[in-house]
Amino acid sequence: MWMPPRQNQSWVSEFILLGFSSDPLSNRILFIAFLLLYLSSVLGNGLIVTLIYLNMHLHTPMYFFLCILSLLDMSYITTTMPQMLVHLLAHSQTISFAGCWLQMYMFGALGLTECILFVVMAYDRYIAICHPLHYTVILSWGLCVRLAAGAGACGFFSSLIHTFFTMRLPYCGPNIVNHYLCEGPSVRSLACMDTHLIEMVDQVISVLVVVAPISIIFASYIRIGQAILKIKSTQGRCKAFSTCASHLTVVTLFYTPVTYIYMRPNSSSSSEQDKHITLFYNVFNVLLNPLVYSLRNKDIKVAFLKVMGQGGMNS
Repeated sequence: MWMPPRQNQSWVSEFILLGFSSDPLSNRILFIAFLLLYLSSVLGNGLIVTLIYLNMHLHTPMYFFLCILSLLDMSYITTTMPQMLVHLLAHSQTISFAGCWLQMYMFGALGLTECILFVVMAYDRYIAICHPLHYTVILSWGLCVRLAAGAGACGFFSSLIHTFFTMRLPYCGPNIVNHYLCEGPSVRSLACMDTHLIEMVDQVISVLVVVAPISIIFASYIRIGQAILKIKSTQGRCKAFSTCASHLTVVTLFYTPVTYIYMRPNSSSSSEQDKHITLFYNVFNVLLNPLVYSLRNKDIKVAFLKVMGQGGMNS
């Protein structure tokens, strides 16, 4: 049972993030590796946004949502990587209580927004394949903006609930977080009181923004698959499937580690394992998304070649 701290015991005002290694040489190697990953991720997603912005043929709902996804990914990785890079070279690995609060909120808000945006992107593919003649009528620009704004509102509000309940817990020591960022479960394990109720709140949020979106996406693709099978020409079926393959790949890469982290029992958690799994969907997933969409998407390739061709002509 949790007992209140004594009068001479101070509350935690900062946390120490252990990161991945305490060896200076290993940290320098990790710094170079993560810096390259971070720059590649930002450049890759920034290129997607630039191509969509410059090419009028890509001004469609599908690429509008892809542009939003790339912007989210750049923001998502920026909430963690710059600080981790500093900690890899600095002697101090501390983060203030307010800084931890802000990082946890933004990390959760952007991640939860992506969860809901993937549902919106699945809906876009459903309308494009199952109702192609009414695609532009149903997915008007006004609806696209409202869907994107709604995804953001749900994500930021859900993260606010999660962060508020986590950070209002009493933290009276220790203050060492076995992670490279302030992620909810890792920080909450340091609270000096029972966190069962907070964990239940997190489970409810996880069901709403992880399980429900996965179920909706799965149901959408059942209908999409049925519609593709009805297409008579092989070329038509391949073209319809190719427009969904990139989205399915990105969804799988994102939801698999997220589901493992947030939907399993707390008793089976492992801090060391959690760090590496979080690194995958926070860093590697952000790096892979532009590659998945650019390698499988002819429109993106054409837009890139067009921009490069104009650049060559101008030079």
